[in-house]
Amino acid sequence: MENALRSLLEREFEPEILEIHDFSAEHAGHTGNPDSLPSGTHIRIFIRSRHFSNLDLLTQHRKVFNLLKEFISASGIHALELRTEAA
Repeated sequence: MENALRSLLEREFEPEILEIHDFSAEHAGHTGNPDSLPSGTHIRIFIRSRHFSNLDLLTQHRKVFNLLKEFISASGIHALELRTEAA
């Protein structure tokens, strides 16, 4: 899953920095991860890109969520933490 996310984000935003962290295990047994899956339900992303220049934070996040909308649906991600920054 991480490779697929990385590929989508790199192709669209050409990031200077891209960090993807799966923290699903921290939510084992909770509503978003009732089967205690070790990965794939809770993802944290930090992305710094020149494509975010002159965009407010909400617009930056919308661009990322719009790109990942179908992926999130298809992959079973329950929670996505997102931090964006203009380069």
